[in-house]
Amino acid sequence: MKARVLVADDDAGVRYTLRGLLEDDGLTVEEAVDGEAALARLDSEPPVDLVLSDLRMPRVDGMELLRRVAARPHAPRVILITAHGSERHAVEAMKLGALDYFRKPFDVDDVLAVVRRALGMVRLEAENERLSGEVNLLRSLVFVSPSMARLALLIQRVGPRDVTVLITGESGTGKERVAEALVRASPRADKPYVRFNCAALTPELAEAELFGHARGAFTGAVRARPGLFREASGGTLLLDEVGELALPLQAKLLRVLQEGEVRPVGEDRSLPVDVRVLAATHRDLPQRVAEGRFREDLYYRLKVVTLQVPPLRSRPEDIAALAKHFLARHTERFRMPPVPLTPALLERLTAHSWPGNVRELENALESAVVLSPDGTLDLELLPAGGPSTSAPQASPNGGTLREKLDAHERELILAALATSRGQRTEAAKSLGIGRATLHDKLRKHGLLNEDEEPER
Repeated sequence: MKARVLVADDDAGVRYTLRGLLEDDGLTVEEAVDGEAALARLDSEPPVDLVLSDLRMPRVDGMELLRRVAARPHAPRVILITAHGSERHAVEAMKLGALDYFRKPFDVDDVLAVVRRALGMVRLEAENERLSGEVNLLRSLVFVSPSMARLALLIQRVGPRDVTVLITGESGTGKERVAEALVRASPRADKPYVRFNCAALTPELAEAELFGHARGAFTGAVRARPGLFREASGGTLLLDEVGELALPLQAKLLRVLQEGEVRPVGEDRSLPVDVRVLAATHRDLPQRVAEGRFREDLYYRLKVVTLQVPPLRSRPEDIAALAKHFLARHTERFRMPPVPLTPALLERLTAHSWPGNVRELENALESAVVLSPDGTLDLELLPAGGPSTSAPQASPNGGTLREKLDAHERELILAALATSRGQRTEAAKSLGIGRATLHDKLRKHGLLNEDEEPER
């Protein structure tokens, strides 16, 4: 793709000369009659890679243009065109962030040398940013797809900027992992990182958990607690499943985001907090706003930047990489021989739509590893296509007592089966239950084929 250069100069002759010179060198060139017109162009698409600006222009001159461009996130680099004898201004411009400069009247070879050198630096910076973003996200997620590489680049760009980020995507796509990558890319990386599931508690308890409470503020409040906002002070707070937050609590959260203060339950004074807020949801928040179930003002306060995590079905090229990762993890965890990713296994995996996304894929492979003979994988234990019925999925809300008990029971059963190398009688004995009871629980947790007959 050709690099795009914007030439800002009030002299039409200079613009004409530079356009011809740069287009002959293979670049795409646009023109602006002054700094104000240049700023207007930078607000539109497609993005500009490099700005060549005259120093002296009406309305907005080159130095002011440089200041304003430098203040923008992910701004293009600027080269200034100076008149003979204005070297002092050129030095000042370099201190303000100009990449380089050349003088009028200019020599063709000098101009091309400066522009080529600048574009080389721009390409190198872009490549470094892309690689840094992918390395950062790969510490949390496994991927090879272009859509996830694009997400990694966006994380790298927004991570260092202290703004609220809304992370959206279906359940099981890895929104919490994206939040971790944002924290690592942030200046707050070495500060507290606190997570809160907005669906896990009643509104009253959620308010006390988030904002803190005084001793005796409610029944059971035997001591004061600072709350998660204050625990995360100086760092980051992730509000997971923010779409489940009750309306009265939404109003209080909005006030915290606007004023930077929290008022603990039972206290008559507010306390300052310095927290970067990340929010995640699988819900369609605009739809919930339309239904009156989510505050519109809070929605816009949360979505300063929105990052969408793509579902697994839209990036099937990631399935092989994820499968290798999960197979290695769970064979090692259960002390079983490695299982190769055979063509037949990959075909089986790619034929399924994975409505539960990465979480469903991991659960399916975990179950198959435990229930298969050593060193092989029984493909019949995996979903064959269409919606999954064999792999259990975590509730999108999560956090209830029943869900936690079920998850713990499933973990105990998997561990027992791993220890017994899939021998159900031995596994049932170690769990202190009968084989028929184990069979029922395997069916309950989606750990056996639906066509297996019940044991009685």
